[in-house]
Amino acid sequence: MRIDLRSDTVTKPTSGMLSAMMNAEVGDDVYKEDPTVNELEKRVANMFGKEKALFFPTGSMANQTAIKLHTQPGEQLIADEYAHVYNYEGGGVSFNSAVSCKLIKGYRGMITASQVEQSINPPDFYHSPLTSLVCIENTTNKGGGACYNFEEIRKIRKVCDDHNLGYHLDGARLWNALVAKKESPLQYGEAFDTISVCLSKGLGAPIGSVLIGNTEIMNNAMRVRKVLGGGMRQVGYLAAAGLYAIENHIERLDEDHKRAQEIGEVLENLSFVKKVEPIDTNIVIFTIDGDEEDFISKMETKDVHFYGMGQGKLRFVTHLDYTPIMHEHFLKLLKSFEINKAVQKL
Repeated sequence: MRIDLRSDTVTKPTSGMLSAMMNAEVGDDVYKEDPTVNELEKRVANMFGKEKALFFPTGSMANQTAIKLHTQPGEQLIADEYAHVYNYEGGGVSFNSAVSCKLIKGYRGMITASQVEQSINPPDFYHSPLTSLVCIENTTNKGGGACYNFEEIRKIRKVCDDHNLGYHLDGARLWNALVAKKESPLQYGEAFDTISVCLSKGLGAPIGSVLIGNTEIMNNAMRVRKVLGGGMRQVGYLAAAGLYAIENHIERLDEDHKRAQEIGEVLENLSFVKKVEPIDTNIVIFTIDGDEEDFISKMETKDVHFYGMGQGKLRFVTHLDYTPIMHEHFLKLLKSFEINKAVQKL
């Protein structure tokens, strides 16, 4: 039994999703004539109370488009040091927008309003870049699926308003935060200027993200997407997967969260595990006492696959294709490692 806990991006479409894809009505999306894409964009915009949305092939492209919409070359954005837009988008902030990042050392990838305020460059001091944008991530990837307190999000919004800054949310796993915190998409639509949401992680679609905002900020999004190579034709087959995911796979994210918690509980009781980070959603980050590559290799021999994060940290990510049967087998396997360790010491 292969168990793949590398990421929630490894899922494959369910039978219901495949059926929706094969029966999709399609057209040429570059001409905005694909009815399924148009429906997806309208649905997601309405969910968040925004005027416009645009379908993208990747979350990185959606984030990079948002940054370009908010900034001018030579300016600067503020983000946590763990931010996906800085660490995992190929240097796109500097390459695509000629913008630099001022990085803040937050807590598990989350920053505070006071940290943001202290990081804004004086606008009349021309020796430093002009601060024009704040990017936050919810949930945080490198922070182990941590969820922001929404009151802090509101406080950052006020700082942005006071200093005339744009406010973008990298919401690749926002669906997880909404379920875990029992929050509403409308809350987020009110707080942010732009939001990117991913369909191909927890929701299980094979591809796609959506960028959401009001008309003024989104007017140039289509042009930027084209510049970045994101013009697509009969892409309704993929948009249909996203629509199916939104209709069927949001509430079930709670199952992933519960399984992550149960994995964490087992890890806490293993003598060779030094620390388990707090588990808010579907990402489990922990540190072991020993060689992490050796542990990864041993688990691979059991057909269990996951990633090391460096500096002694390891990560499991639960998802749609990690089934109850796999879960029970995996928990027993983890416990068996503790028994084997004990035997080796005799």
